[in-house]
Amino acid sequence: MVGRTSTGNPGLDAILRGGLPSNRLYLLEGAPGSGKTTLALQFLLDGAAAGEAGLYITLSETRGELSQVAASHGWSLDKFDIFELASADAVLGESRQQSVLHAWEVELSGTIKLIQEEVEKTAPRRVVFDSISELRLLAQDPLRFRRQMLALKQFFAGRDITVLLVDDLAKASRDMQMHSLCHGVITLERTALTFGPHRRRLQVQKLRGIDFVAGYHDFVIVKGGLDVFPRLIGSEHAKPFVGDPVASGIAKLDALLGGGPLHGTCTLITGPAGTGKTSIALQYLWAQCERGENCIVYEFDERVGTLLMRAKAMGLDLQKHIDGGCLVVEQIDPAEISPGEFASLVQQQVEVRNCRMLLIDSLSGYLAAMPEEQYLILQIHELLTYLNQRGVATFLINPQSGLVGQDVAAPINVSYIADAVVLLRFFEFAGRVRKAVSVLKNRSGAHEDTIRELRIDAGGIRVGEPLTEFRGVLSGTPEYVGPNSPLLEKR
Repeated sequence: MVGRTSTGNPGLDAILRGGLPSNRLYLLEGAPGSGKTTLALQFLLDGAAAGEAGLYITLSETRGELSQVAASHGWSLDKFDIFELASADAVLGESRQQSVLHAWEVELSGTIKLIQEEVEKTAPRRVVFDSISELRLLAQDPLRFRRQMLALKQFFAGRDITVLLVDDLAKASRDMQMHSLCHGVITLERTALTFGPHRRRLQVQKLRGIDFVAGYHDFVIVKGGLDVFPRLIGSEHAKPFVGDPVASGIAKLDALLGGGPLHGTCTLITGPAGTGKTSIALQYLWAQCERGENCIVYEFDERVGTLLMRAKAMGLDLQKHIDGGCLVVEQIDPAEISPGEFASLVQQQVEVRNCRMLLIDSLSGYLAAMPEEQYLILQIHELLTYLNQRGVATFLINPQSGLVGQDVAAPINVSYIADAVVLLRFFEFAGRVRKAVSVLKNRSGAHEDTIRELRIDAGGIRVGEPLTEFRGVLSGTPEYVGPNSPLLEKR
């Protein structure tokens, strides 16, 4: 069985399900600025930490440029050898120990020979060659380039060396020759969005004989290297749990959902702005924290301070539970985070902190974090599958456009992927704006099919009796056919 060599990046090793098969040739390709050099340095530094000699062969960058990249991450280049194949201008008048290649005067075969000699002299276990674009230009002919790369591959084949060939994709047309020659291909991408920072992602296009996690994986470049977020596959994270109901502490509210939502289910709370969606979710979070369970709120829309003030105004002092460690409220900037990074944050809360209840407020903010909106449903589906498999009670806030009448609609329809749907509505009666609450579905059990009045004030949440004397409440313009004073008044 072929051993594995770590890439030096835990996220990428997880995608590769254990690292790269050792003693093979791999292609690391990507446009300038995508993070190739950083990942290549991580690869060599990881080998140095394990006591393996490393060699960085460079045509495209000088030692000084590499040192600058390493210094930005707090790294030192002293732990492995650097072999520069520099241009004549770069070395004119300087005394260097490295060999110097004049690309326009020396044949490609001479370049390959220089590389082979340096490898034999340093006897490395890991080699990075940056970049093969220079060799491609030197060869000028695709057939000649392929033959020389085959010779290089045969040279490394008889040695205990794992090789990364870096390609900056400088050619206008994609060169697929190296894809067929190499044992594996890792592609890094850097995408400029219309607004916000660049998004980076990678994919393993090929890895012979290995079951890797296919598809795109988001990553960011931080001090210390690449922070890779493997694509979340919810079905791979199943864990036994008890699907017991989560009570809010308000009997009539819990009765709407047949005793409350269950652990391992997702509850979607939808309605126009101002109807009390977040307030209902916070009531469940408060009750869960009172029972000593860990909870997390991801706030996309409001400031955290505003959320805490709103909760306090209805008698819920969330700050107490934040200080006690039961509750974490994280402000999310949709312009600065990718879906993969967000999923990674959720995983950390569930697996490290044992979070038992999670609130995303709101889906419109999550939508803003997506560079490709057409994949939003798939992203949410995988995330909810993961949370359900881990026994987390999840609440999603889905604001609807419009306020009253028939024009109220959600910006995106996700109700079918939720286990329970709570609908809130405004309606008018006797010259006052009131609110109604109802449950449209509950996959996990029975639920009330009544429409009840909802009132939120300084005393908290109140749920009234079924609005049996009204017709058309959900339309926003109901007709009243009962006796006087059937509704909730101020306390």
